[in-house]
Amino acid sequence: MFERNHIELIRRRIREPRKLIQVIMGPRQVGKTTMLTQILKKTKINHSFESADAVLNSNTSWLNQVWEGARMAMKASGAREFLLVIDEIQKISNWSEAVKSNWDRDTREGVNMKVILSGSSRLLLQMGLSESLAGRFETFHLGHWSFAEMQAAFGWNLKQYMYFGGYPGSASFIDDEDRWKNYIKDSLIETTISKDILMLTRIDKPALLKRLFEIGTIYSGRIVSMTKVMGELQDAGNTTTLSHYLRLLTDCWLLCGLDKYVIDAVRKKSSIPKFHVYNNALMSALSDYAFEDVIVNPAAWGHFAESSVGAHLLNYALPERYNIYYWREGNLEVDFVLVRNKSVIAIEVKSGLKVKNKGMGEFAKKFNPKKVLLVGTEGIPFESFLKINPRELFF
Repeated sequence: MFERNHIELIRRRIREPRKLIQVIMGPRQVGKTTMLTQILKKTKINHSFESADAVLNSNTSWLNQVWEGARMAMKASGAREFLLVIDEIQKISNWSEAVKSNWDRDTREGVNMKVILSGSSRLLLQMGLSESLAGRFETFHLGHWSFAEMQAAFGWNLKQYMYFGGYPGSASFIDDEDRWKNYIKDSLIETTISKDILMLTRIDKPALLKRLFEIGTIYSGRIVSMTKVMGELQDAGNTTTLSHYLRLLTDCWLLCGLDKYVIDAVRKKSSIPKFHVYNNALMSALSDYAFEDVIVNPAAWGHFAESSVGAHLLNYALPERYNIYYWREGNLEVDFVLVRNKSVIAIEVKSGLKVKNKGMGEFAKKFNPKKVLLVGTEGIPFESFLKINPRELFF
């Protein structure tokens, strides 16, 4: 079975002396549970794996029982250390308080209980971590699969990756595209929205949330005002509601709205968002195009190519600690602006259809970026760019 490169880092962390709770965050269906299973199969540490995903009474009593069971198993085996792994921890109400209580008890009593927690809702995980577990954890971000991983695991070529995206569970369905689209919509999109947002967060207008996702996904890589979005929605509410819903979609690694790059932080946050999916499979599943249509349609292919570059940049942004923006003034535009510390990198994507863009030159004059890069035609080949860690661009 294919192993993601992240596995070795987690193995090293659990071999270290007990220091911090390991928290793995990532979207659904990217292999968090599979990776944990692979790690446990090879570890020599006695361990217990529990999942909160199917727990009916999602309260702290279940979590306390699981933790106590691990203590008893450790004592019965006479082991000097024990590894407790809890998957989809955010499903447990007030989970962070229970984790804090049990972790601190083990620390006081000298119980060498190592802990890994995983979850697919960034918002709920971060809320719990910041509220109760300060100084007791370190996070690990597991993103969507890259082109290099899908190629190594399934033999995909560039065009397949740009259209079908990076969900490993869907790879076996791509020869039957209707089935593939149904899988993405039913097993990924609907499940994520229903389980990770609607069941765990108060949403007054769930139909509006779903419609916002659909529109934002179709417009992936496009700059669209919330006013225009509201014009395509019924019972749209206001821009504050839409912005809140967009944030929830971002926290589940589905769809985000990139801010415009400006020096003024206030103007940056009030800018028109540039919608972007985290995985091109989401856009393809909702598209009227089929794979064979896209690869022979220059305009459609350009849209998918730019979106795949943006998704690649997004999936590395959080773990590699850089921010992504776009820039536009009048008809001048730069597709992506990466910022890490004080370093700025401008990236333009050209699929062969785009005419020469003067935006890069104007942006360079105004902001003096560290690098100005062209990806695609006459620049860095897509196949090469989608295999690099974007953090390398800053060095």
